[in-house]
Amino acid sequence: MSFALGPAAREAGHDVVAYDTIGSTNAEALALAREGRVPVWVAARAQTDGRGRRGRAWSTERGNLAASFALVTSVDPALAATLGFVAGLALEQALRQVAASLSPRAARPELKWPNDLIVDGRKLAGILLEADRLADGRYAVAVGIGVNVVSAPEGLPYPATSLAERGDRTSAEELFEALADTFVTWLDTWEEGEGLAAIRKAWMARAAGLGSQVEVDLGTRRLKGRFESLDERGRMVLRQPTGIATAVSAGDVYFGPAATIRVEG
Repeated sequence: MSFALGPAAREAGHDVVAYDTIGSTNAEALALAREGRVPVWVAARAQTDGRGRRGRAWSTERGNLAASFALVTSVDPALAATLGFVAGLALEQALRQVAASLSPRAARPELKWPNDLIVDGRKLAGILLEADRLADGRYAVAVGIGVNVVSAPEGLPYPATSLAERGDRTSAEELFEALADTFVTWLDTWEEGEGLAAIRKAWMARAAGLGSQVEVDLGTRRLKGRFESLDERGRMVLRQPTGIATAVSAGDVYFGPAATIRVEG
């Protein structure tokens, strides 16, 4: 079975370029965007040279899903970054459609700020955005999505899971077809950033840890406090013990006991 678009994605004029193995779907998606071949998906059964947040190396084992959506936009980079919320909402909806263990009557997938999807506290998927400025001033953006379909990486500083581990027989190809369609819905809602308020509201309804105590690793320092909200730009609003509310643009978030224990990696 090969990667194919669903009817909504085809009607929206999206395309897909499929690979058995690729170095990085994001790198290929950006290359296609620079050539003007957008909107387009790049999907692969295995990825050998992927990237995670903060430049971490990331590989996709065969059978998992590595997919990147490429587009060109005129919005500024900070607003383009909210496409990560679009991807999270689309992925959550697609998983509910194709994975029995995540159906509306089963476990609830949650969106972990800024760009992860977790189930029962374990990471199932991650999202990474990368962008290049084009000669005309617009931005080529790659929205990379990695899902643990058949296996979860080992040796991570946080718990992870896969669809197979949860008893689902969903394939990467089946999930991709559903995702391509749900992505159309949420991308239309985003509407070049004009619909960010609706995206923000929907994302918060699915947010992990909202209202709870968290710790955010900023790289050079750590902040502790209550995850209060997302501001109008999609930044995490953290209410610190002093009562000061701080808007955080990026960082690694830890919940529960992990919010009080330093995690390396």
